[in-house]
Amino acid sequence: MASHILVIDQGTTSTRSIVFDGQARRVAIAQAEFAQHYPALGWVEHDPEDIWRDALATARKAIDESGVAPAQIAAIGITNQRETAVVWDRATGEPIHRAIVWQDRRGTDLCQRLKADGAEGLVRERTGLLIDPYFSATKLAWLLDHVEGARGRAERGELAFGTIDSFLLWRLTGGAVHATDITNASRTMLFDIHRGVWDEELCRLLRVPMAMLPQVHDNAHIFGTTAPDLLGAAIPIAGMAGDQQAALFGQACFRHGMAKSTYGTGCFMLLNTGETAVASKHRLLTTPAYRLNGKTTYALEGSIFVAGAAVKWLRDGLGVITHASQTDDLATQVPDSHGVYMVPAFVGMGAPYWEPDARGAIYGLTLGASAAHLARAALESVAYQTMDLAEAMKADAGEGPAILRVDGGMAANDWLCRFLANMIQTPVERPADLETTARGAAFHAGLATGVWSGLDALEKLWSREECFEPGMAEDARAPLVAGWRDAVARTLAKPVA
Repeated sequence: MASHILVIDQGTTSTRSIVFDGQARRVAIAQAEFAQHYPALGWVEHDPEDIWRDALATARKAIDESGVAPAQIAAIGITNQRETAVVWDRATGEPIHRAIVWQDRRGTDLCQRLKADGAEGLVRERTGLLIDPYFSATKLAWLLDHVEGARGRAERGELAFGTIDSFLLWRLTGGAVHATDITNASRTMLFDIHRGVWDEELCRLLRVPMAMLPQVHDNAHIFGTTAPDLLGAAIPIAGMAGDQQAALFGQACFRHGMAKSTYGTGCFMLLNTGETAVASKHRLLTTPAYRLNGKTTYALEGSIFVAGAAVKWLRDGLGVITHASQTDDLATQVPDSHGVYMVPAFVGMGAPYWEPDARGAIYGLTLGASAAHLARAALESVAYQTMDLAEAMKADAGEGPAILRVDGGMAANDWLCRFLANMIQTPVERPADLETTARGAAFHAGLATGVWSGLDALEKLWSREECFEPGMAEDARAPLVAGWRDAVARTLAKPVA
């Protein structure tokens, strides 16, 4: 029986394909970075053709380097950057415009109008989301309003909408399947997470023709099979999940109260709340974590828009560093941040503040501040933002995570993990394999095709590399937290409790 899984992990700045064996071990990996487009202030776009080209090329390369014949790949899993919106022609498969990326803020005016019209309660109740340009619906509305002829074509059923998973699924199946999974659907601001269906009232509110929307399935589901000429065999596409829910699943956070935090371009923290969709009173998101056999498990989510992107800005924007890994060395060169705080609101602030108009700021600069202090402040900002999320989760759910499992590229930084444990006052566990997003998609695909028997089998595949225990005294921690609170208050121009 075939037991290898191919995962296409389509991220914000790169596309990777990974082959896993039956023990969820990486056998081969291929990666390609692609261009970012910034056509206006606050706008971010990707070329879907770049994404498709890289997905296909890396998938072929990973299979080739794995030494596994395409016919021996049991299934394909897809995980993707969420909220990024693509619209394409059903007849030709060609996108009508570049994809509008999750970071893009062009929907701010529409969001403000929706709030002024009193729609936030409806959106919150049905979708678990806040009205924010982060989500796909306002991006889709913009495309329909600004691409010539798009609205008429959409109403005639000529156009298809999807997040990146849907677009890749369409291309991989040769245009045979237009579908998505519940986690990606839930991030559009058009999906009722309680009934598990597209919401007609929300679609009318956003003027989105429902004929554009994909079918919604469980995460572990055989969505279709690849066109045989693409990868050398007709391979089932059997697992799909948005990247953050995939990471929660890949971290084996299957029980109520378990939490993970992923550190990539942004930072995303999810707390498993079981069968209960906890309504947040602290501006967190209520979201499906996964759906298996028709049963939905929910999570509270806090989204931080900038984590690794702050380090990238130090490298590419300021030239303070030449490689991201230097931040660890620089941070340990100095005993503290010298009173420097970075609030990395480059594209607004996410949870729990949700202020799209906020912009990045650095406070406490003196002539004694150096590149090392800036690097340390960038890393510290990631921990402070995570602390804000953990406190909001505790207030909403009655308890915060007893242990936080971390993943993503920045989680390899020992200094950051220790500082994070000190700030959230909770042990931080780092897994042996940081590729938990891809593992989550592999787990879903393997469940659907019988590679793994169930959650118990998956739990046994997770292993810990290191645990970072909190060790900072409160009299040392409290001034740091107070400094962060003050910096955020200055950025938002309003007090922070």
